[in-house]
Amino acid sequence: MEKTDTQTFKTVAKFNERMPAEILAGMLNDNGIPAGVFGADSSYPCINYVFPVEVKVNADDFERALALVPEEDRVKD
Repeated sequence: MEKTDTQTFKTVAKFNERMPAEILAGMLNDNGIPAGVFGADSSYPCINYVFPVEVKVNADDFERALALVPEEDRVKD
């Protein structure tokens, strides 16, 4: 049986709008950290105030990515 790669994602930032999430993901990608935007596919943008748009990275890149995320956008524990 072939072994598959199962990478875990971690959220580094949450937004109520798609555009800032896309900008942050682009900045992380430009700095060599693969990042993706999750939860921005709703046809009702106001839904993101209840279910935020999240920027996620590989768990292995989490600390490095968090160092690049502005303090006001970081995920709060």
